[in-house]
Amino acid sequence: MTERTKQTTLLDACVGRAQSLAALAGYADDSIVSKTILDKASGTITLFAFDKGQKLSEHTSPYDAVVQVVEGRAHLVIGGEAKDVVAGELIVMPANVPHSVTAVEQFKMLLVMIR
Repeated sequence: MTERTKQTTLLDACVGRAQSLAALAGYADDSIVSKTILDKASGTITLFAFDKGQKLSEHTSPYDAVVQVVEGRAHLVIGGEAKDVVAGELIVMPANVPHSVTAVEQFKMLLVMIR
């Protein structure tokens, strides 16, 4: 099965049907798992599952990124300011502002980027 087919299958599973967001991506030891739900010219929706201690090092994006915390707890640094987030919270990482993400415990987030 190609990556494009996997993506289409995941998107198809969500069209017109309620899904458990947390169940769409499982954890893997010492890893970050990402599942693309939607990838279009207008933006992307990706679910990430971080094992405890895993991180995305500081980087920037040319687009605003909306993070919805699905499960667990993480430490974010956005533009040099530390932010701790927990399940149920939402935070925006502005375009072109350096940011990083570290899982304080197992952590899942839905990342929505609008182009």
